[in-house]
Amino acid sequence: MADVIWIERNEELAGLAHALSRCESIGLDTEFMRERTFFPELCLLQLAAGGRVWCVDTLRCGSLDPLVPALNGLAARKVIHSARQDVEAFYLSVKRVISPIFDTQIAAGCIGLKPQIGYADLAKTLLDVSLPKGQTRTDWSRRPLTAAQLEYAADDVAYLNEIADRLSERLRALGREQWVIEDCRALEDPSLYEPDPADAWRRLRALQNLPPAMRERAKVLAVWREKTARLRNLPRGWILADEALFRTAESLPESPAALNAALSSRRPMSEALVEGLLEELRDSAGAATDAAPATDLRPTPEQKALAGRLASLVDAHAAALGISSEILATRGELKALAVGDRDVPVLTGWRRAEIGEKLLATL
Repeated sequence: MADVIWIERNEELAGLAHALSRCESIGLDTEFMRERTFFPELCLLQLAAGGRVWCVDTLRCGSLDPLVPALNGLAARKVIHSARQDVEAFYLSVKRVISPIFDTQIAAGCIGLKPQIGYADLAKTLLDVSLPKGQTRTDWSRRPLTAAQLEYAADDVAYLNEIADRLSERLRALGREQWVIEDCRALEDPSLYEPDPADAWRRLRALQNLPPAMRERAKVLAVWREKTARLRNLPRGWILADEALFRTAESLPESPAALNAALSSRRPMSEALVEGLLEELRDSAGAATDAAPATDLRPTPEQKALAGRLASLVDAHAAALGISSEILATRGELKALAVGDRDVPVLTGWRRAEIGEKLLATL
């Protein structure tokens, strides 16, 4: 592996940006912490290009704005493994997305490797390189970093460009380059990294299985939790865990004592949070009473059977292509299709041409 160039002063970023501007491919990775925060705290930015590796101490360098032209410009592809969280951490630092992205995990799935294959496994599969995994639980916010931590961070980008070249060759041979281009372009949408809190309820699992009134209260609570977590920069679960959210939506407590009983949490909620949550519940109770009951979203037996037939069609086509079924469509998308939803990824882009039209013909 190439020697690591350590950068910890803001004035060094201009030289790095100039070096990157002359490269056609840039490997990129980040190390961040978010166990105690809502927003990721970017601690380290690793870059590989032209046979060199840089590790940027983002905690000491301050603004990363000097790197934006190189990492946002079209001159070089930005090779990232499982890119979404890395792009988010960078975007929240500079309010600009990395572009254009070549996600090696997405590309690997499109040539028939495991859809969620890890970087180390991919390096072993394509390059026969064995990478250590000993720093996966590192606190990257602590300084100084050890030699082992620095080596681990550098390894995370050192092989990305070569891996991307191998994957690109396979994609060209299979005629699937457009698949990866489209899926990676979707990662460049800024709205992914600043979602509307009003849509926070979409994160709740099994919401469609709840009675209509309880479902509406759960939605209200999810939006309140999202706004509160963002404002206080705390993890959602620290504000209100999913289990407690559903219990609260079910019991509809009217007093702090009743709310605490519904929460039954080891982490007590502050008086301000309790009052804010109760106010949301009071407002939602009136709205739910006045409104007509929401349509039950649980699938009928016939719809479940239809989803099964759609899944069989996807499985057969995926097997013929030599890829995992979830590359074409997830089971959740197929269930949504079966109950009448047409706003699903399998009906857009390359997936519509590959399998989506066949699914529509089955409905």
